[in-house]
This record gives sequence, structure tokens and C-alpha cells, in this order.
Amino acid sequence: QVHLEESGGGLVQTGDSLRLSCAFSERTFSSYSMGWFRQAPGKEREFVAAASWHGGATYYADSVKGRFTISRDNDKRTVDLQMNSLKPEDTAVYYCAASWATLDDLENAPLYDDWGQGTQVTVSS
Repeated sequence: QVHLEESGGGLVQTGDSLRLSCAFSERTFSSYSMGWFRQAPGKEREFVAAASWHGGATYYADSVKGRFTISRDNDKRTVDLQMNSLKPEDTAVYYCAASWATLDDLENAPLYDDWGQGTQVTVSS
């Protein structure tokens, strides 16, 4: 059973940066594509960023492209989300997710097998 644990959330001001980290429990980490999703109050969960298990490809939602960077460390079994130039509309609970051996459609939440409990990010104006 894969266990994912997010950390790094908090309260920041507009324009600040924050780095989220997700720890993956199993040695099979390198075979999983990893994604970050977020859910704001009253809204549906939405895709933020993903890192493929193969080839190093990364993907971003248009709303965060150029501001957020996803990175993975297969040795440490972690995936980070560096968030710069934060805006109030980035306020949400951020979830880490894992999808075994998936290469395509990484923005599609149902493709992910395992999810963390989430970490709150609040950006004040």
C-alpha cells in the first residue's frame, strides 16, 4: 500500500514563494508518475502539475505555467512543487498523487491510484 505524505503548506502573501514536498513510501517510486492537484473551497479538484515516471517529462496547468516547477528525486522518493509568484487564487488544499506506469493524460485525476491527505496553502492579498 502506497503512502503519500505532503508537507510545506502554509500562509503566505501575494508574490511570495512556497515549496511543497511529497514523500512516497515504497521503493517502486521510480515506476510512478507523480502529480499535484489542488482543491479550493467550493470548487472541484484541479490538475496543477505532473512529472512522468519515464523520460523526465513534466506537465503544467496553464494557470501555473511559468510560476510553478515540479521536480522528483527518485533516490529520495520525493516529488516537490516549487511555487513562485503566488496569487490569492492559488489558495487551496494541495494533494500529491501517484499513478503507476502512466505516461499519458497525467492531468486526469482518475488515472491516479494513490493520494495524500493534502496540505493547505493560503495566499493573502
